[in-house]
Amino acid sequence: MNSVAIYILTTVATFLVMECITWCTHKFVMHGFLWYLHEDHHQPKYQGVFEKNDAFFVIFAIPSIALFYYGIHPQLNFLFFIGLGILFYGIAYFLVHDIIIHQRFNWFKNIKNPYIKSLRKAHKVHHKHLGKEEGECFGMLYVPIKYFKQYF
Repeated sequence: MNSVAIYILTTVATFLVMECITWCTHKFVMHGFLWYLHEDHHQPKYQGVFEKNDAFFVIFAIPSIALFYYGIHPQLNFLFFIGLGILFYGIAYFLVHDIIIHQRFNWFKNIKNPYIKSLRKAHKVHHKHLGKEEGECFGMLYVPIKYFKQYF
């Protein structure tokens, strides 16, 4: 396998692994010891432009930035493409979570796609819990099959 294929595979694999990392981080960190940053995200009708929860975008960007740096010094290497996978996942997270699910912008309001409707339902179930305990559906792109069944 040539180096370009390995770099592409590394980027895609990192993107996929990020869903598992996101699930674990959401369940054990955001609903754990950093709940004070995530709590406002679970409050109904948050009125601010930014939430304390938005600090996680910065927190999660730090490893990606570091991997970009060490992935080009002293020369281009696989660390750069791990950072790229994390960046792509962060972009997907912003688009899916903030724009499609929470509709922080008035885009994509009337999506009829069954996957997107299932994703929104799973996230709504996650947000029915206002406290950090008893949560469910901690992932972003993975949707439990029971939510798909409602729309297929």
